[in-house]
Amino acid sequence: MVVAISAGIFSFVSAYEEAIELQDEQLRQMAAMIARQDAPLRFAKSPKQVPDRDAEFRVAVQLLTQSAAAGPLLTGELPGLASDLPEGIQTVETQGVSWRLFVQTLDADSRIAVGQKIAVRDEVARDGALRTLMPFFVLFPVLLLLVADLIRKMFQPLKTLADDLDMRSEDDLREITATGLPSEIRPFVVAINRLLSRIAQSSLVQRRFVADAAHELRSPLTALSLQAERMAAAEMSLEAASRLATLRQGIHRNRNLLDQLLTLARAQHLPLPLEASEAVSIQLVFRQVLEDLMPLAESKGIDLGVTGEMDATVGASEVDLYALVKNLVDNAIRYTPQSGRIDLSAEASDGTVTLTIADTGPGIPEEERERVFDPFYRVLGNSETGSGLGLSIVKAIASRIGAIVHMSYSDEKKKTGLRVRVVLLATVLRPLPVFG
Repeated sequence: MVVAISAGIFSFVSAYEEAIELQDEQLRQMAAMIARQDAPLRFAKSPKQVPDRDAEFRVAVQLLTQSAAAGPLLTGELPGLASDLPEGIQTVETQGVSWRLFVQTLDADSRIAVGQKIAVRDEVARDGALRTLMPFFVLFPVLLLLVADLIRKMFQPLKTLADDLDMRSEDDLREITATGLPSEIRPFVVAINRLLSRIAQSSLVQRRFVADAAHELRSPLTALSLQAERMAAAEMSLEAASRLATLRQGIHRNRNLLDQLLTLARAQHLPLPLEASEAVSIQLVFRQVLEDLMPLAESKGIDLGVTGEMDATVGASEVDLYALVKNLVDNAIRYTPQSGRIDLSAEASDGTVTLTIADTGPGIPEEERERVFDPFYRVLGNSETGSGLGLSIVKAIASRIGAIVHMSYSDEKKKTGLRVRVVLLATVLRPLPVFG
C-alpha cells in the first residue's frame, strides 16, 4: 500500500505538472500565431458577439497599448491590465480573478496578452491527473485480491500439512510428505524430517535399553525368587520367617515392575497403523481379564464383574487390547477400598465402541488426569503400592490401536470413584449373555 500510494502521488503530480506545462505552451503558440498575422486586428464590441460553447474554457486575448483603441480581441474579460507587464508567462489577478498570461510584443506600439483563468486550467489539469490514477484505483484492489487468493492456494498444502501434524500423537514420528508444497518450503520440510528421524532413533535407543535392562533383570530375580521359595521350606525362627516373607514380597513387586516395563517397551516400540488386521471380541477380552484378576479382587472383597449384554469386535490386536483392559482393571483393584465395586461394560454408538471401567475408589482429581499417564507418576497422598506404569502402558497401547481414553468421576456429585472410557472403532456388534 505504501508503494501504491507513493506511485499514485508521483503519477498525479507528474500528470498535473505536465498538463500545466501543456496549457502554458498553448498560450505561447496562440500568441505566436497572432503575431504572425499580417492583417490588422479586429475587436469584438461585446463578448456576446463571439460564439462560444463553454465560456469557462475560452482563451482571452488583450491588446496592450497606450492608445484609446485598446480592447479585447475576442472577449472583454481582461480589462484593466497594465500596459507595462513583463514579457513571457506570468500570473496576474484582475477584478478578483486569477489569470495565467503570456505577454508578447507585436511591434513598437502594441503588445498582446493571451490568458486563461487559473481556476479553469487547474480543473482541467486536475481532472487529467486524476484520470491517470484510475488504473491504480481499479487494479490495486483487484491485485490485492488476486495476490491473496494466489498465496492462499499456494500455501493450502502447508495448512493441510499443519493440520495433519496437529492430529498426530507424540509417538507418531513418521516423515512429512513434501508432495504439492511450494519449492521454497521443501527445504524446511526436509529439515523437519531429518529432525524427526533423529528423535525417532533416539527414542528407539531408549526403549531398547529399557526393554533389554528389564529382560536381563528377569533372570536374577527369578533365581532369587526360587531361592526364597526353597528357603521358606526350611526350618527357621519366626523372626527369620517374617523377614523372608518381606523379602519375597519385595521380589514379587520387582518382578511385576519388570513385567510392566517390558509391556510398556513393547507397546511403545514400532507403533502400528490405525487399521489393524485382527477383529477381537470385547467380551472375550473381559473374560480373560476377569480370569486373571479375580483372585486379586476377591482377596480385597471387591465385587468385580461385567454389566450389559452388548458385545462387539474391534480392529485391534488381542494382546494389545488385553493388556489395555488388564492394566485398567488392575489399577482399579489396587485403588478401590475393601468391599468396593468395579464394573466393566461396553456400549456401541455411531460405529464406535466405548469400554467403561468404573470403580468406587477415591478417583483422580481433574488437575492430575493428564499427569497420571506419565511413567512412574503416582497421585500424592496414596499409600497403595505400585510402579506408576499401568496408565502409561494404557496410553501407549491406545496410541497404537487408535483408541481415545477419557477419565471422569464415577460419582460426579461426591467427586469419588474413577470412570475410564476407552473409545474404539467397532467392526461388528452383537448381544451376548451377561457373565461376571
